[in-house]
Amino acid sequence: MAHKLVIVESPAKARTIGGYLGEGYVVESSIGHIRDLPNSAADTPAKIKDKPWGRLAVDVENGFVPYYVVPRDKKSHIAKLKTLLKDADELYLATDEDREGEAIAWHLLDELKPKVPVHRMVFHEITKPAILAAVENPRQINDDLVEAQEARRILDRLYGYEVSPVLWKKVMSGLSAGRVQSVATRLVVDRERDRMKFRVASYWDLEGTFDAGSDHDPRMFPAKLHSVDGARVARGSDFGSDGALKSSAQGKVVHVDRTRAEALVEALRDTSYDVRSVESKPYRRSPYAPFRTTTLQQEASRKLGMSASVTMSVAQRLYENGFITYMRTDSTTLSGSAVNAARSQVRELYGAEYLPDSPRVYASKVKNAQEAHEAIRPAGDSFRTPAQTGLTGEQFRLYELIWMRTVASQMKDAVGQSVSIRLGGASATGEDVVFSATGRVITFHGFLKAYVEGTDDASAAKDDAETRLPALTEGDAVSAASVSASGHETKPPARYTEATLIKELEDREIGRPSTYASIIKTIVDRGYVYKKGTALVPAWLAFSVTRLLEDHFPRQVSYEFTAGMEDVLDEIAAGHKDRATELGEFYYGSERVQGLHTLVTELGEIDARELATFPIGGPDSGIHLRVGRYGPYLEGPDEEGNPTGKRANVPDDLPPDELTLEKAAELFANPAGEEIDLGQHPDTGLRIVAKNGRFGPYVTEVLPDDAPKSARPRTGSLLKSMSLETVTLEDALKLLSLPRVVGVDPENGEEITAQNGRYGPYLKKGSDSRSLATEEQLFTVTLEEALALYAQPKQRGRAAAAPPLKELGNDPVSGQPVVVKSGRFGEYVTDGEYNATLRKDDTVESITIERAAELLAERRARGPAKKTAKRGAKKAAKKTTKKTTGTKSTTRKSAAKKATTKKAAAKKS
Repeated sequence: MAHKLVIVESPAKARTIGGYLGEGYVVESSIGHIRDLPNSAADTPAKIKDKPWGRLAVDVENGFVPYYVVPRDKKSHIAKLKTLLKDADELYLATDEDREGEAIAWHLLDELKPKVPVHRMVFHEITKPAILAAVENPRQINDDLVEAQEARRILDRLYGYEVSPVLWKKVMSGLSAGRVQSVATRLVVDRERDRMKFRVASYWDLEGTFDAGSDHDPRMFPAKLHSVDGARVARGSDFGSDGALKSSAQGKVVHVDRTRAEALVEALRDTSYDVRSVESKPYRRSPYAPFRTTTLQQEASRKLGMSASVTMSVAQRLYENGFITYMRTDSTTLSGSAVNAARSQVRELYGAEYLPDSPRVYASKVKNAQEAHEAIRPAGDSFRTPAQTGLTGEQFRLYELIWMRTVASQMKDAVGQSVSIRLGGASATGEDVVFSATGRVITFHGFLKAYVEGTDDASAAKDDAETRLPALTEGDAVSAASVSASGHETKPPARYTEATLIKELEDREIGRPSTYASIIKTIVDRGYVYKKGTALVPAWLAFSVTRLLEDHFPRQVSYEFTAGMEDVLDEIAAGHKDRATELGEFYYGSERVQGLHTLVTELGEIDARELATFPIGGPDSGIHLRVGRYGPYLEGPDEEGNPTGKRANVPDDLPPDELTLEKAAELFANPAGEEIDLGQHPDTGLRIVAKNGRFGPYVTEVLPDDAPKSARPRTGSLLKSMSLETVTLEDALKLLSLPRVVGVDPENGEEITAQNGRYGPYLKKGSDSRSLATEEQLFTVTLEEALALYAQPKQRGRAAAAPPLKELGNDPVSGQPVVVKSGRFGEYVTDGEYNATLRKDDTVESITIERAAELLAERRARGPAKKTAKRGAKKAAKKTTKKTTGTKSTTRKSAAKKATTKKAAAKKS
């Protein structure tokens, strides 16, 4: 029976849209991209394998034509789509309305080769009215958007496939380079370099509590020292990263040290003060614009503890199920119906006094804003409140955030008064001192009733913060209830978090907002960056990679060049520039710039050792960090003068800015490989030593030189309560006694042993294991206790749940209580739905709800655990099919006409 075939990207989206369209329509998913450039030699079409550019799968010699292939796991699905198309009388391509979605639509068109009318169906929200309107108002495929997306894909292929091999040869195998990925890594490395160069500056001021008298409310108020003899007191912002006063501050400010601050406190003991000035200014704060992709990612990170990838995953589900509009957008614009919906809820929930006379309009501040999407908002012509959605967990919390922000964007300004008071007095030693007090009172909260934006600076006051000051006038007398000296130290530049790195990328106009989540995930997964709390810390490997790129590919890793490429892609999308011409300049260069191909082929000599070597404590210290195949390590001079005589491993999780000369000396004092002699084993006579290995400290036996090659020394990792500095022979003997035989099960005669494994202490009986609560139980657990533990029923193949080790509070995403438990693989945190194992630096004692929320967010981002196939299951027989070659893309522009369908040009062989 004839039908209309609608193709979208995801199965969830297909189910929702299918329910709206009803009979006469078949809605099917493409399950993402249906073809791409080949990812391996095995996927590369045979006819291009022998070409000089075959590994690129892009004909760089003839207009940069890409050769696409359908991945093996998508071929059966393509066959299914073709079968559905045979019985269809119309085809609707309903992929997302952005460059990537437009390209997917074209790939479907080019691969399916339909003989029925084809329509491009677009919508910004998945609601029944929006879907029905999209069916009635289709358009043609936008060739310019496809050209821009194809240019981006080819750019990324050329960059990655040409630069990555250089990293393999000169830094380490398995590394990758990327047009935006490498620049994002450089940003994190540059911030760490700034921290390494940073020198602390100390400065002091005075903090006082002043009494305005019993006839004022409030009576007591705080103030800080502002100036001494007319010169402003230096603040943190007056000092440079070298610890000295900035040149712009010299001669204009007074640097108060501890001695002078304490002397001033003493000299002000009997001082009386008068009000020198009172300045009152109107305070007004306008609502924040509705969310776009990057601001949603930043706020979800600040308020909900969600990573960028988790935020986008949750937002995707909300969009596909019809709760919000499209979540990849640069726009802050709301449609007329959305404005009316928001204003209606303001009136209903907050009252008419919170509603401005006319709707608010927000202009996008993003230079390269693409596509005609709305801002991210609740879907529909009327908004459901969070309570009306039926959502739970992270979807509820993210929807609530979007709903609050949208409603608040159509509310009145917050207004109030800001007040600044200056108090003056003379010290006993003759200095004229001035204290400053600032306050703010909000008289009408306006939009702040609905939403207050988070901040990346923990010390910054939020928009709804209020500080009330007494109503003083110039000349009033006040007294000091207390004055004390207060010392401060300047802080190094804060490391990036996901939220601040996203903001930095957007501010520099690098990359596209829709790709930021995947970029951050990539640099973490590749080992260039790791998380310490919420901070992004570069690994030493990232320093080596960045150094190579800066030295030999300076243009390709330049912030300005990478941002400029987005302008070029936008020009292609607008039809103002030609794809092949721009790719040609990028790859082959021009009179003004060197191309990537030239840089790679004329690379010259690269000293791999120099790339991987970084002086610690200055070039004269003689101590260097080297990035080795198995991780970073230190080299330094030994007592005999050998410049590389000493060596020590560097912990993988030691931030680069914390590797000081003092820390290096500590690592040299206890290097990996160096043995600490603990004595002889009383039974075997073998020498027992302690060592620091790559995976932590351990004890082991030293076998005699004539021991058989098959002999293996017994080893045992130190317990968490032990250290190399304090471990004794007695401790070592206990560790080497493991596994310890606890006893025999009287029912079946199986031996029960206590063992210390990679994931913590446990009991083992045959193939059945049970976790122990503490390491001490390895040596103390009795047979009766072991049998009691085995008598407890398992849950899903595991031991019965033990009581929580610690309760932390509610998870900011799921809202469920989070506890720490001990499991088979060690301690972990859980909110009842997801479990996340504690990392190396986490302990039950130190873990906080913030850290637990971060671990759980990372676990959610990976999705549900995959079920492994049962052993012995037979593989389905593979049908032998004729090897298909890739589809060759051609230039799709015509000066006279833009065609909706595109035919791949046949190349004569």
